Amino acid sequence: MSFLEFRRLSVAFGDYVAVEGVSLRVAEGEFVSLVGPTGCGKSTLLNAAAGLLSPSEGEVWVAGRPLKGLNPLAGYLFQQDAILPWKTALDNVALPLVFRGTPWGEARERARAWLAKVGLERFAQRFPHQLSGGQRKRVGLAQVLIADPKLLLMDEPFSALDVQTRQLMENELLRLWQEDRKTVLFVTHDLEEAIALSDRVVVMAAGPRSRPIGDFPIPLPRPRDVAEVRLTPEFLRLHREIWELLRGEVLRAHAGT
Repeated sequence: MSFLEFRRLSVAFGDYVAVEGVSLRVAEGEFVSLVGPTGCGKSTLLNAAAGLLSPSEGEVWVAGRPLKGLNPLAGYLFQQDAILPWKTALDNVALPLVFRGTPWGEARERARAWLAKVGLERFAQRFPHQLSGGQRKRVGLAQVLIADPKLLLMDEPFSALDVQTRQLMENELLRLWQEDRKTVLFVTHDLEEAIALSDRVVVMAAGPRSRPIGDFPIPLPRPRDVAEVRLTPEFLRLHREIWELLRGEVLRAHAGT
């Protein structure tokens, strides 16, 4: 059963059509990654799923209903840190609960438990400028997950991290995802990251008027270690197969055609 569905979705900004006629289903509990060249509308689809953008044509369906306005079932982890610099790690994680009416005391207790889940219990009173890039991402991840979203939207959340920290965060994400299998739509420019994390990888055509042109199941066994899985023959086979399609779109985008 589809939890998230784009039905002939088109989004235009004036005369520029970012995506056109997109039909895509994401099953409940499925981890799907979108890959494609810059400007192919990946983030546009995330924003439409979050209810931040209204379709020019078509519909977004969530949990069997057409989406109208903001998506109350979604949590969004952005590429840039969205934590408040004047609040501690603990208070940043507690904020989503406070915004929903939870008293500060109860919200902080639940936030402590989430900081422990992401390995930051000793850093509860640190401010963002006192944390490393990876630690700030852990705070952001806990901040999103504490609200228990049914749909997790992620827009290149680890792209600014160094390679080692990025792999640690990818494994952290998979560990947390394994606990309750939320539905995930993940955007990345890194094909290796997409394969290592996902159940399916969807390739988007070069923009404008982008749409999905390839849909690849990833049959790698779970649980996975993202560093180890990259060394397996099946991973390399999948990478070659998907890159064969993706490479042409990247070249087309660079050529501006």
